[in-house]
Amino acid sequence: MTAVPSINQLDPARFLDEQLSQASPDLMRDLLTTFVNALLSAQADAVCGASFGERSPERVNSRNGYRHRDLDTRVGTLDIAVPKLRTGSLYPEWLLERRKRAERALTSVVATCYLLGVSTRRMDELVQTLGITGLSKSQVWVMAKELDEQVEEFRTRRLTDAGPFTFAAADALVLKVREGGRVVPVHVLVATGVNADGHREVLGVQVTTSEDGAGWLAFFRDLPARGLSGVKLVTSDAHAGLVNAIAATLPGAAWQRCRTHYAANLMSTTPKSSWPWVKALPHSIYDQPDADAVHAQFDRVVDALTDKLPVVATHLEEARADILAFTPFPKEVWRQIWSNNPNERLNREIRRRTDVVGIFPDRASIIRLAGAVLAEQHDEWTEGRRYLGLDVLAHAQTVDTQHTEEVSTNLELQALTA
Repeated sequence: MTAVPSINQLDPARFLDEQLSQASPDLMRDLLTTFVNALLSAQADAVCGASFGERSPERVNSRNGYRHRDLDTRVGTLDIAVPKLRTGSLYPEWLLERRKRAERALTSVVATCYLLGVSTRRMDELVQTLGITGLSKSQVWVMAKELDEQVEEFRTRRLTDAGPFTFAAADALVLKVREGGRVVPVHVLVATGVNADGHREVLGVQVTTSEDGAGWLAFFRDLPARGLSGVKLVTSDAHAGLVNAIAATLPGAAWQRCRTHYAANLMSTTPKSSWPWVKALPHSIYDQPDADAVHAQFDRVVDALTDKLPVVATHLEEARADILAFTPFPKEVWRQIWSNNPNERLNREIRRRTDVVGIFPDRASIIRLAGAVLAEQHDEWTEGRRYLGLDVLAHAQTVDTQHTEEVSTNLELQALTA
């Protein structure tokens, strides 16, 4: 790793002489890039308590490479190298602003609604607050075009270099859009994954007419085409089209049925008077210390329900392989992979922005706003701490999910023929 010199290590006269001798047409851009990167390096030294490579008892942190960000200036786009730290993160608020992309996307979508004449009284009040009344159609078009290019680049980026993605998750949320003079529901499909560095990533986002098999199949076909590989487990709800699409496009990947969604399914088959004590039984399964104990407790729960609530016991037994797919993996990651709650939280973040709009003027505006929100969240995950440790991921990659599926199938056949 080559360190960027800090401002204290930079020799202005020598540096300027070198730049002038090269007679580069990008002299001002190169000068500004070097100066900004030197300031960032000095800021990282101050946070670490020592310079790069310096051994000091006052050191409290260490460098861990760089994160590149583009910065648009009057002299051109600068390649800014933001230092990464071993512990915590360094974000230069004085230079780069968080959340700007999502806020601009929200402004663009609301402005589009307003200019198309679909605003209500609530929308009128909102555009006044955002100051959109002073924007022309051409300004909104330019803003939308720039954002659409950024979101499209994010949605279609290659995933090869970040893989393998050991764990993935998928979910959908419903939004409303105006089409053909009517307000119709559409589905926003979102997938996330954990990359080789242990950070979460947004893998993809698409808008489909319905959450059917064709929509999910097209969505999941796009992911391997962009380089998604090494997936060992996908967590989602039990939507048939989604489950079939996972099996068709990610061979060798196991499927984990979200425990939260399954609890709701189990409740629908349980008498209302019995649910208070039945709902505690699945928790006793998940609270076990290892995989063997989980399966043993599952058997005890099914036995306890067989006499009193045979329908519930059958429902639970039939879901065994799906809701216990997490057990072959290290216990350290169980909480992250046995439910879709992390993606549900991501959906709430999208809804926090989309609820402001209500009804979107077209599908492109949905992609613009949802894509911008997801891109900002993606950046925050990249800059934050690891979601899963590298040792745990390496262990998880050795799990033979195909053998696990065969064993589960054999157990089911034995149970049916017993």
